[in-house]
Amino acid sequence: MQIQKCSYGGWNNCLELINDQVKLVITLDVGPRIIFYGFTEGQNLLKNFTEQLGQTGGEEWKIYGGHRLWHAPEVMPRTYFPDNTPVSYKCEGRKVILDCPPENTNNLKKIIEIELDADSSEVKLSHKIFNTGYWDLEFSTWCLTVMAPEGRAIIPQEPYVPHGSGENESFAPARPLVLWQYTKMDDPRFTWGAKYIQFREDSRFDSSQKFGILNKQGWAAYALKGDLFVKKQTYEPGAQYPDYNCNAEYFTKPGFLEMETFSPLKRVARGEYLENRETWSLFKVDVSEDEADIDAKVLPLI
Repeated sequence: MQIQKCSYGGWNNCLELINDQVKLVITLDVGPRIIFYGFTEGQNLLKNFTEQLGQTGGEEWKIYGGHRLWHAPEVMPRTYFPDNTPVSYKCEGRKVILDCPPENTNNLKKIIEIELDADSSEVKLSHKIFNTGYWDLEFSTWCLTVMAPEGRAIIPQEPYVPHGSGENESFAPARPLVLWQYTKMDDPRFTWGAKYIQFREDSRFDSSQKFGILNKQGWAAYALKGDLFVKKQTYEPGAQYPDYNCNAEYFTKPGFLEMETFSPLKRVARGEYLENRETWSLFKVDVSEDEADIDAKVLPLI
């Protein structure tokens, strides 16, 4: 595994993490942002907004694409602090640590640690947000991965349990499913299956769609043109998460689909931080929408 300086999309100050299987590119000119993740000779699984690549500076928040770090709940303007300035970094073995100055409007400081495995596609990510202010702040660490278009998110349902009071039966609810006021459950981009929710990016539809869940299974996947991106997250039983207790949310509009994870929502004292960990993996798997095919091809990789 190598870490080396590179240029990407008009940004001259980038880092490339590469091994025999995959590469990952981080821009240091803005961020913190991961702007590329894919097989060494393959497609970028992350969406890039090409009209914004290479841009720096300014007071307007820009999406850029790739993977970013936010804080929840979503509030304008707090959440949309522009990450348009350079990021400092250091390397510790295979790990790259991205360090940003505190956001001057809310005294929150972001640090992302990124480690690519030496021999596989696995990437371990630690996202930390520190409270550098003078009083307690309540927030959640929110990690958003903007996926390239024309793919399909695969999100596991909770295991089926029959209704009843007998052995292996239950009256209890399984988890929250949260909708936004613009969510339309009959939108063709959704498949509400018995074992999986499947959610497609399809630019023929010009509206936004979003839903959230408490993902106790700890994973979701994105299938795109023969590649399968798997994103694993932590789940803390009994914790309170944002947005009616969601630790995972999924959003699409024409051109991209976001896979989002959250840490618990907590009050954080001065000098303390919240952390959200993810693990990414990438596989050459062509998986159909049939749930039996997902069982056979995706579950063995989790």
